[in-house]
Amino acid sequence: MSEFKFIQFSINAGIGHLHLNRPQKKNAINDALIYEIEEVFSKLTKELSVIVLSGEGSDFCSGLDLSEHTAREPFEVVEHSRMWHRVFGLINKSGIPVVSALQGAVIGGGLELAASTHVRVADESAIFRLPEGRHGIFVGGGASVHVGRVLGASRMMEMMLTGRIYDAVNAERLGLAHYVVPKGEALAKAFELAASIAKNSKLANWAMVTGLPRIDSMSMDDGLFTESLIAGMTQTSPEVQARIGQFLNRKK
Repeated sequence: MSEFKFIQFSINAGIGHLHLNRPQKKNAINDALIYEIEEVFSKLTKELSVIVLSGEGSDFCSGLDLSEHTAREPFEVVEHSRMWHRVFGLINKSGIPVVSALQGAVIGGGLELAASTHVRVADESAIFRLPEGRHGIFVGGGASVHVGRVLGASRMMEMMLTGRIYDAVNAERLGLAHYVVPKGEALAKAFELAASIAKNSKLANWAMVTGLPRIDSMSMDDGLFTESLIAGMTQTSPEVQARIGQFLNRKK
């Protein structure tokens, strides 16, 4: 892969680590950072089982870098938003589980980025906010879908209208985070969970992170049918047969 300016990426024992590296900007997102994330997720190798996503410094990500914001025509805004959707969609549906470690600001585009990951670990310093209303704009990085499905449209609407800030405990209660740990321990917990997830069948992990988001957007009948197809594919694989055999022999 290329040398990166705004992120770091490494692989160790099948676990990737994508680290946002703009601490002086609270890891705010500019186009160059987005494209670097896209390069990582467009060139995933078979050795990867899980990826941990984190941010350097005291904040995970403070959202869009407004200092680099440029005036755009309406269709240019649409295209820019769709670029974010494309890249965050790669994170969400690449087939590789992504565990995020969250601290400090998880705000605006930072929350949209976090919401595209599959398991979210927040330390006690994390704060969650969608401040777009204060800037006179609307979300454009996928929050209306990813965050909206977690919170529900009504609660997300209130969050945007009022600029409400959720702390880590309330974020876990609402589903924005799945785990809350003491300050400074989010990354260690994320790697612990990643190591556990890496022990699963790769096919099962792929089915969970690619199948469930799609089933969620289907009708009930289509979702149930798709579930049966995925079950048929995963449960008959040689690896699964071997795993079940090992489990049964252990029980005996």
